Amino acid sequence: MTINYDYYRIFYAVAQCRSFTRAAEVLKNNQPNITRCMKNLEQELGCKLFHRSNKGITLTPEGQRLYRRVAAAMEEIRLGEEELRQDGSLESGSLSISASEAALHMILLDKLSVFRTRYPGVHLRITNETTPQAIERLKQGQSDFAVITAPLLTARGLRQTELVRFREVAVCGPAFSDLATRRCSLSQLARYPLACIGQDSSTYDFYQQFFTSNGLSFRVDIEVATMDQILPVVEHGLGVGFYPEQLVAPRIARGELFCIPLDQPVPERAITLVEDTARPRSTAMKAMRELICGKG
Repeated sequence: MTINYDYYRIFYAVAQCRSFTRAAEVLKNNQPNITRCMKNLEQELGCKLFHRSNKGITLTPEGQRLYRRVAAAMEEIRLGEEELRQDGSLESGSLSISASEAALHMILLDKLSVFRTRYPGVHLRITNETTPQAIERLKQGQSDFAVITAPLLTARGLRQTELVRFREVAVCGPAFSDLATRRCSLSQLARYPLACIGQDSSTYDFYQQFFTSNGLSFRVDIEVATMDQILPVVEHGLGVGFYPEQLVAPRIARGELFCIPLDQPVPERAITLVEDTARPRSTAMKAMRELICGKG
């Protein structure tokens, strides 16, 4: 049987108003049409839904059973509409972002602070991952955006928007501070223990390509899980490492770490916003995108 949803909307109004006439007023319809629709519904269901008397309309036992179901459905519809209205006004909703550490520290945290101030009702979920992990979460529909460190392999259906470019520098702690007193070649640097994020990261791939293009093998002596672990490792004299210049600059200025001048600077990298073009954008996604891309 084909369900006539309009009949149930009218049935709900009649049951609420206990009058065909008042239901017609609420629905901005006419009473004869309301009566006709309810007769059709009774015929389709094969039972009487209303008792009609001079005192008005009451529900039959069958009508009461149907009303409980219809009322629950109408309440769910009302709640759904309310959620959409709130989401549209950014009074509620949720937003999930997967971010690499460099992206999180260099651009995303400041943007999230502004977004939170403007839209405190939107629930934020931020996951801190390697670039490949962030992209995989985006492809699986587990996050709305990925803000990651390029370069990365472009996957079909994903769109990249460059946000900012940055350069990393070689840094060391007091144990290797003599390296900071002279210009150093990449081959000379390669003789020292090197700390780097593990092989499942875009950073590892980037430096492997950098060293290989200069005729050197890329040997990691100390493999760390996150970018933030590089600086403690370096500071305690366990090796040298690469870190975004603008993030490590304050510690270099305080004399806690030392910048190693290379005769061949590390190539620039970029922070990019990655989106799944097949996914519709919610109001919260649009607002965050405009903010991240500098349009809000």
